[in-house]
Formats: sequence, C-alpha cells, structure tokens
Amino acid sequence: MTAIINQQIPEFTTEAFVDGDFKTISTKDVLGKWAVFMFYPHDFTFVCPTELEDMADHYEELKGLGVEVYAVSTDTHFVHKAWHDASPAIAKVKYPMLGDGTGAITRGFNVMIEGQHAALRGTFLVDPEGLIKVAEIHDLGIGRSVKDLVRKVKAAQYVRENDGEVCPAAWEAGQETLKPSLDLVGKI
Repeated sequence: MTAIINQQIPEFTTEAFVDGDFKTISTKDVLGKWAVFMFYPHDFTFVCPTELEDMADHYEELKGLGVEVYAVSTDTHFVHKAWHDASPAIAKVKYPMLGDGTGAITRGFNVMIEGQHAALRGTFLVDPEGLIKVAEIHDLGIGRSVKDLVRKVKAAQYVRENDGEVCPAAWEAGQETLKPSLDLVGKI
C-alpha cells in the first residue's frame, strides 16, 4: 500500500443521491472547500447504517466548519435512494451519497476489496486543493466515530491556517499547540 497523505484525490464524475434527488458530482465540485469521503462496504447492511447515521448527526457541525461530506459505496445512486426510503437511520442523511458501481472512485482511494466489489471502511479528509490530509481505514466489522473525525478536521484546519504550528495528540480546539524547534527536542 502506498502512502496516500498529501496525494491528490482521483478525478471522477458520478451520479449521487442527494437529499431526495439525483445529481451529478465530480472532482470539480469537491475542490475549493474541505471534504470528507466516507467509504463503506454496501447499502442494506449492518454497521454501515450506524455510521451514516452518526455522520448525519454531525453533518450540520461539519458544514459549519466548511466541510462537505460524501458517502461512497459500490452501490448505485438508485440503490442509495431505495435504502434512504427504507431505513430510518439512512432517512436522516442529507449529504451526497455517491454511486460507484464501477468501483473507480473506491479504487482511486485504494480501499477496494476486489473479490467482493466492496469498499473497506475508509475515511479521508481532503483540503480545498484536493489533497488528502487524513486517511483512516478500518476492517469491515469496526465502526467509526464521527466525533473524533470532527476533532481531526479542526486540527487540520488549524495547521493550515497557522503555519509553523502543529497539534499534539488528542488536541482540541482552543488548546495549546506546538511550534517545532530545536528548543523542543527532548523536552516533550
């Protein structure tokens, strides 16, 4: 597996189910703002709806941070709509659900399970230039926490806005940061 941090997101154009409608979404729609890509194995499964509901519960907070969320599976936008209509958890989803029937986007982020035509649980935070700043990949049985993702978004945005500063472990907005220098070597 090659390092994906600071790599450009892959070029794509796909159909999505977005808040009750179908919409074409491409890489150009992503650029210029922060984005989260949340890959999951398949619609109509078990851990997936809990994760998408958790993201839905934090969506307004993420939007307030200037972040758009894109859920991605290898299902089509039609299947996303059917799942949205059938599941109370998925009915809460207002962010775009990208259809990736060909698997091109999933492969582009290197989270495809080829023998199953399904994605690993991959979460990627992308900056406004389209560079991946956070990559988190889980096995299928391990659900994610959006609460910690929000913390990572705030840290990535802080580092981008404050050249020369870095955020230590478990950093929360408002806490002290570090300014790497010779003076800090061996003192932390």
